[in-house]
Amino acid sequence: MPEQSSVHVYLNWAKERIDEMDAALASFEAKASQTAAEMKPKVDQVISDLKQRRDEFKASLKAQHDAGEAAWQQAKADMETQWEGFEAQVQTYFEGLGKQLEQQQATFKDVAAAQAKAWREATATFHDAASKFAATGQANVEAAIAKMKSDGAEAEARLQKLKQTGSGSWTVLSAALADTRKAFDQANQAAWNALKGAGSKN
Repeated sequence: MPEQSSVHVYLNWAKERIDEMDAALASFEAKASQTAAEMKPKVDQVISDLKQRRDEFKASLKAQHDAGEAAWQQAKADMETQWEGFEAQVQTYFEGLGKQLEQQQATFKDVAAAQAKAWREATATFHDAASKFAATGQANVEAAIAKMKSDGAEAEARLQKLKQTGSGSWTVLSAALADTRKAFDQANQAAWNALKGAGSKN
């Protein structure tokens, strides 16, 4: 199996995080104009800090984009720390400056949509990669991709249900996003393992 195709799992992981960062930032920026004048400088600073964290994460992705699997495994730990810093700052924002339920719901909706998009794109990526293999082992890959698609639909339905109820603090909403993100990571890894297994048989 070509070395470049071995990094699908890492690229999908990183892209999913970037999509969430972009969605959260877009949500914050959309509401920033409605912020009370005395709070605006603090909100603008938080948005600026979050953009910097997102840009650092993107720079890390760009630096690793063409790296092999071993380099990705090392870099992923650092990128995970960057991601956790972004998440912590979002949590701090909602605890201090963005307590409005409407803002939390809007951000949740946007981030949930970004997650759903990431599921679909990752599934398509694996499907495209699987089509390059002969029939040997492809059944396992197709089964993993079908499971990923099914798990993605289930995760999207859970988040949709939570969006419709319109209740819950950011802590509750964030925990739901973390659960579906973890499911994405597991499905992404399972699809990669199936793809890797099929590649070794060809």
